[in-house]
Amino acid sequence: MSTTSTPTTAPAPEATPVRRPALLAAACGVVAVVAFLAVAELGALVLGGAGSPLVAVGSAVIDLAPPAAKDVMVGLFGTADKAALFVLMAVVTVVVSAGAGVLERSRPPFGALVFAVGGALALFAVTTRSGSGTWDGAPTVLGVAGAVVVLRVLLRKLRRWEAAAAVPSASPRPAATERRAFLLWGAATAVAAVVVGGAARAGTAAAQAAAAARRAVRLPRAATPAAAVPAGASLDVRDLTPYVTPNAQFYRIDTALRVPSIDPAAWTLRIHGAVDHEVELTWDELLALPLQEHMATLSCVSNEVGGDLIGNALWLGYPIRELLARAGVHDDADMVLSRSVDGFSAGTPLDVLQDEGTAALLAVGMNGEPLPPEHGFPVRMVVPGLFGYVSATKWVTELEVTRFADAQGYWTPRGWSERGPVKLESRIDTPRGGASLTAGQEVAVAGVAWQPHTGVKGVQVRIDGGAWQDATLAESVSADTWRQWVHRWTPDAGPHRLEVRATSADGQVQTSVQRPPAPNGATGWHTVQVSAR
Repeated sequence: MSTTSTPTTAPAPEATPVRRPALLAAACGVVAVVAFLAVAELGALVLGGAGSPLVAVGSAVIDLAPPAAKDVMVGLFGTADKAALFVLMAVVTVVVSAGAGVLERSRPPFGALVFAVGGALALFAVTTRSGSGTWDGAPTVLGVAGAVVVLRVLLRKLRRWEAAAAVPSASPRPAATERRAFLLWGAATAVAAVVVGGAARAGTAAAQAAAAARRAVRLPRAATPAAAVPAGASLDVRDLTPYVTPNAQFYRIDTALRVPSIDPAAWTLRIHGAVDHEVELTWDELLALPLQEHMATLSCVSNEVGGDLIGNALWLGYPIRELLARAGVHDDADMVLSRSVDGFSAGTPLDVLQDEGTAALLAVGMNGEPLPPEHGFPVRMVVPGLFGYVSATKWVTELEVTRFADAQGYWTPRGWSERGPVKLESRIDTPRGGASLTAGQEVAVAGVAWQPHTGVKGVQVRIDGGAWQDATLAESVSADTWRQWVHRWTPDAGPHRLEVRATSADGQVQTSVQRPPAPNGATGWHTVQVSAR
C-alpha cells in the first residue's frame, strides 16, 4: 500500500489593523493641548507672568458668566467655586482637544484650526485684561504654535503605524516599530509638557502673587522728605532727558535671568559677619522705621561715553549706616558684601555706607511707589556716588560685614575693579548724531552732566575744535543728581563736530582720554557729528 502526501501551503500573511485609531487620535489632541499650556506658561514665566492664558481665560469666564450661573456655582461648591470652575474648564478643554485630534486625523487641517480658534479666544482674553502689556499675548501665540506642531507630529507617526499595520507581512516587525515610535513620542511629549508646564505654572503663580502683594503695599510717608525739586531743574528743551527718570524708562542691568518674585511678608534682611551681634530685619520692621526720601542718580559701570545706562529717581528708604550701627561693626572691617536672592553680590566700601554725608539707603520706594519688580522689589540698595556693580544690589537679603582682603563681589573676579566711584561725565542729548540742521537757525545743544556725591558746577561745549564755551546749567536738588545744561548755537552750512565736557564741584575737569567701561568706567568727551544746510 502506498501513501501520497499532499504539500501544505503556508497561510497568506494578514494585515493587523490598528485598534481604535480614533481613540489614539483623540489622545494626540489631549497631548497637544497639554503642550499648548506648557509652552504658554513657560512663555508667561519668561515674559513676566502676566500673559498666562490659563488665568486670563478663567478670569474672562468669571467676568462674562451671568449672575445666575455664578449663584449656581457658589450654591454647589461654596468657597471652592473657583477650583470647580477650573475643573470644568479642564473637562471642556480635554473634550474639545480630543475632538480636534480626531478631526485632524480624518480631515486635516480642521483639527489644527480648532486649536487656532481656541488660541484666538485665549489671546482675546489675555490682551483685553486690565493692565495688559504689549507682549502679554506672545505666550498664547507660542502655545498655539507648539500645540499644532505636537498634534501634527504625533498624528504623522500614528498614520505611519496605521500604514505599516495595513500592509500584509510575514513579520509584524515594521508595524511594531512604528507602534513603539508613536507610543514613545506621545508619552515623552506628555511627560515633558506636564513637568515643564507645572514648573512654569508654579513660577508664574509666584510672580503673580508677588505682583498682587506689591499692589497691596502702602508705603508710609517719609519721616524726612526729600528737598523739593527746584523749578529751574528742568530746562524747556525738546528731546532733552527729563530731570526725573520715569520708572518705566529707568535702565535695567542685572544678572537675573528672570525677575525674582518675592512676597514682602516673607522677606528678611540678615546683617552678620564682623559685627558685635547679628541683626535680622523683616519687611514690617523696615516700614516701621523713620524712612527718608532722597533724589539720586544711579549709573552702570558698563555705560559707554554718551550712553543711556543712567537714571535719576526719588528713592524712599532707611539709612544703611543706622542698621550697621545697630549691629556694631568691628574696627578691622572695610567692606560690606551684599547678597541678592538670585545669588548676585556686591562689595561696597564700608566707609561710604557709614558716611553721614552719603544717603546710602535700604530702599523700598521709587518715584513715589513701591519698587518695580525689575528694580528690586521689595528692597534694594541705593548708594550715591558708586557704580551699581559695587553698591546697587536689588532684591537684597543679606549684608555681610567683612574685608576686601577676605571676600569679593560678583564682578570683581570677572575683571572689574574692587571699588567703583562714578566718573565725571557729560552727554549731548540733542541734537542727535547725524542730525540735519538748518543753517542760520538757532539750535539748542543740550544734555546732562553728572558726578553723584561730588556734583557738577560747570559744562562747556566746543564747536569744530574751537574755543570752549560755557553752557547754561540747570539747578538740581543736590550734588547726588545729574544736571541739565544747554548751549544756544547758530550753525553755518556744512558739517560740524560738537563736543562737551564738565567740571565737577571740586574743580576737576572731565578728561578727554578715551577709555572703555572695563575695568572701572568709561571716560572721554562725548562727541556728536551733525550737518547744516
